[in-house]
Amino acid sequence: RPAASTAQLKEKGNILVGISKDGLIYLDRKQIDIRSVRAHIERCLAENPEGGIVVVADKTSRTGLTVQVMDQCRLAGAKNISIATSRAAVNE
Repeated sequence: RPAASTAQLKEKGNILVGISKDGLIYLDRKQIDIRSVRAHIERCLAENPEGGIVVVADKTSRTGLTVQVMDQCRLAGAKNISIATSRAAVNE
């Protein structure tokens, strides 16, 4: 994960979407296709309406893919979407 000087710790209960350096997308440790991100997130939000989305993208993953994933999350109705960074970057 990339580091950020403005990183903040988030509460648990979030929906995690992973993006690997190879451009693979994961939800609940299962690989999913970009075309199914919206449907998966809609289902997750139906089960956990207050859950926020945390995109955990590999530091070397394509920025364009990360933006596509975030857009699909927004289209699914997610209101709170953030990108995970390394904990070492959190200001204490």
